[in-house]
Amino acid sequence: MNYLNFVIEELKDPHRNLPRAIFISCVLVTVVYALTIVAFHTTLSVQEVLGAEAVAVIFAERIYGVMAWIVPVFVAMSTFGGVNGILFTSSRLFYAGASFGQMPQILAMIQIKHLTPAPAVIFVTLLSLIYLCSSDIYALINYVGFATWVAIGLAVVCLPYLRWKMPCLARPIKVNLFFPIIYILATLFITFVPMIADPVGTGFGLLIIMTGVPVYFIFVYWENKPKPILKAIDATTLFLQKILVVVPSEVPEHL
Repeated sequence: MNYLNFVIEELKDPHRNLPRAIFISCVLVTVVYALTIVAFHTTLSVQEVLGAEAVAVIFAERIYGVMAWIVPVFVAMSTFGGVNGILFTSSRLFYAGASFGQMPQILAMIQIKHLTPAPAVIFVTLLSLIYLCSSDIYALINYVGFATWVAIGLAVVCLPYLRWKMPCLARPIKVNLFFPIIYILATLFITFVPMIADPVGTGFGLLIIMTGVPVYFIFVYWENKPKPILKAIDATTLFLQKILVVVPSEVPEHL
């Protein structure tokens, strides 16, 4: 649901449709999850739920018998759809950052035929494949989850700060401060508790965040780059433009 914000530029009438989409998806997901949990606990015992590695599989075997294979299939389809949606939306973060000069210029370009940020999509895909090199899925979830919560939490902190510092700023979509404050408190709990329980895992999460520092230093902060480095960056950008058939996008005047 939080990924809907990343594609706001591609929505029709986002001032009306974005809040509506978020509200509908929140209610729908809450209802589906609640009914799923009710189904599990009305069919399986507490001991079976606690001792199962995959509760849905045991539930399917109990309910559907020989047709139990349909649950793993639907889970795989759901996972594939989730990955597809995340690649589609997360790439817009890199695209937007590059559009404002916070990342390499190539990531702010779009494919001339499909009008999509193909370099950003490919970059996110490559990052995902690198993460998948880890064989410990639980460690990967902890590392990436911690980094994600920290990043999103810091972004949400900007909301009450800007309400305080810039109260007259135009806000087409305005929410009550109660919601960001609750989210910030939840983020603090989710990030600080793992620091105490698993300092090594959170350390790796911070390390993942810090990998962006050299990228920012080289492509943004370091303005007076030597000519050989500038030529290498320009040559690489031009080469990737030819390979991916992409051009710089037009930035709206209000940005």
